[in-house]
Amino acid sequence: MDFWCVAAQGVDAPCCERVARWGASVSASESGACVPTSATRPRLDFDRTRRIARRVDFERLLREGKRRSADGYLFYMARRVRGPARLGIVISRRHARLAVTRNAIKRTIREAFRLEQSGLGSIDLLVRPPLGVRPSRQMLMRIRTLLGRLEDK
Repeated sequence: MDFWCVAAQGVDAPCCERVARWGASVSASESGACVPTSATRPRLDFDRTRRIARRVDFERLLREGKRRSADGYLFYMARRVRGPARLGIVISRRHARLAVTRNAIKRTIREAFRLEQSGLGSIDLLVRPPLGVRPSRQMLMRIRTLLGRLEDK
């Protein structure tokens, strides 16, 4: 991983070498000047900016979003002017009785979204999985395929 020295304004400095020896876990706030750069790899984060968390946004998507159904999955979509793709998940006890299973389903959907988010553009996406679905590697691959098809339409 490459390091960029804020203090030296883009020129590698001894402080960057020191941070490189410590490892990439040192952030700019800890070192005061050096930050790791990742210009070669796209960021595949799933942070707060990529989540639909407000009830108003969920209701807006359910009411006004474009609805698509594929392989039992129901997708509600709405394009945005700018910003990262955002994900919301609707899952109830009817989908899985145990909370552990529901959480595993949500983790699988989030992972598929995290891996496919760069191709989606600025979109709000709400996903409702089919009843009786079980989290598995096949489920992950199926959702990735479905998300890839969403960008085409």
